[in-house]
Amino acid sequence: MKISVYGTGYVGLVTGSCFSEMGNTVTCMDIDESKIDGLKEGILPIYEPGLEQLVQENYREKRLKFTASIKTAAANSSCHFIAVGTPPKEDGSADLQHVLEVARQIGQNLQQKYNVIVDKSTVPVGTAEKVAGIIQDELDNRGVSGIEFDVVSNPEFLKEGTAIADFMHPDRVIIGTDSARAEKIMHGLYSSFTRVHDRVMAMGIREAEMTKYAANAMLATKISYINEIASLCEELGVDVEQVREGIGADKRIGYHFIYPGCGYGGSCFPKDIRALQRMAEEVGFTPHVLNAVEARNTMQKESLFNKINTHFGGDLQGKTIALWGLSFKPGTDDMREAPSLVLIRSLLKAGASVQAHDPVANQTAREEMDKQWIQQHRIRFFDHQYDALNGADALALVTEWKPFRNPDYEVVMNRLHSPVIFDGRNQYNPKHLKESGFRYYGIGR
Repeated sequence: MKISVYGTGYVGLVTGSCFSEMGNTVTCMDIDESKIDGLKEGILPIYEPGLEQLVQENYREKRLKFTASIKTAAANSSCHFIAVGTPPKEDGSADLQHVLEVARQIGQNLQQKYNVIVDKSTVPVGTAEKVAGIIQDELDNRGVSGIEFDVVSNPEFLKEGTAIADFMHPDRVIIGTDSARAEKIMHGLYSSFTRVHDRVMAMGIREAEMTKYAANAMLATKISYINEIASLCEELGVDVEQVREGIGADKRIGYHFIYPGCGYGGSCFPKDIRALQRMAEEVGFTPHVLNAVEARNTMQKESLFNKINTHFGGDLQGKTIALWGLSFKPGTDDMREAPSLVLIRSLLKAGASVQAHDPVANQTAREEMDKQWIQQHRIRFFDHQYDALNGADALALVTEWKPFRNPDYEVVMNRLHSPVIFDGRNQYNPKHLKESGFRYYGIGR
């Protein structure tokens, strides 16, 4: 098939490269010409394991193309994926201006007799109807006849760090459409990814739009729930890790997303929870559970700072805290809504200094920081994890990258000014650390 993908961010680039890997001809379009020029040179705007090789190989084989011209992308394709950002507005609702602008320009440039327009971006219920209306208006304005189209909702379920595997081996493919013609085309497009088991699920457009939000909200709810239990465990003298193992053995609950920690972040969960809250408010519905999920997560992001502040008697002036992990999760350099940002800013405001290390997100984190803090050396970034420990008064683990899981505790002990570890992801064995001479603080331990 000849496919166009609008937007070369995380979703668009993964979608385009994976479709081209299966033999399709894909044109990825973006208005950022510098980004397009970089992609043609094999330089990616994001970090995702395996993506760079996939992009470079398919570009070399001419199955994957890049352009800054929406006219070129739209005219040469019959299947059009809208994969631009839907950032939150100040009130938390999804900002659809980029999605609707792409729809408008697609309508101005469609050439094929039949087209499938695919909403790949995460969009509120009812967006497909808006997209269809805009495209039809543009076709009417052009005065053209004989060009038909259907709009499909095809939400993505990619996890940063494992996005290629998620796309190549999906646990489900949601196709929201009321058109048998569009469903057949989409089913054929995804058949290469579901040859062993047909995991394509067809449903209504609005149901597909809601499915993405409901899925992310459910996962976020599990995280906030176990964090709430962890906080209660601390008050009752209970080890939440044993509780987690006990409830996870129940197949109705499972072990996924019940790991206590210092809060969730990223581009999806926080944004989608807030968007759902706004959708609910617009129809006069009070989302009590969603409100509680977000409130708990906001509290949880302060948990490490509160533990650090309490340990030092409420006086962090002049203290130096080493941080391991900055990205919101392992396997990505994404700093959006990262718990590390909340911790760093709280520490700096309290008078402490920060020495940080992340395997891939140092530069991304640096760009998020106030330049004055960097110039004053209140926050410094290190290329090696142990160098970040030198002379620090404590170590805080924020992101559970693999190199942090089994560190050399003797080196950690020798480099820290005082042997204190704040474990924001419950990676370490409290008993072992205490026997080794460390003060240990976990989440619900």
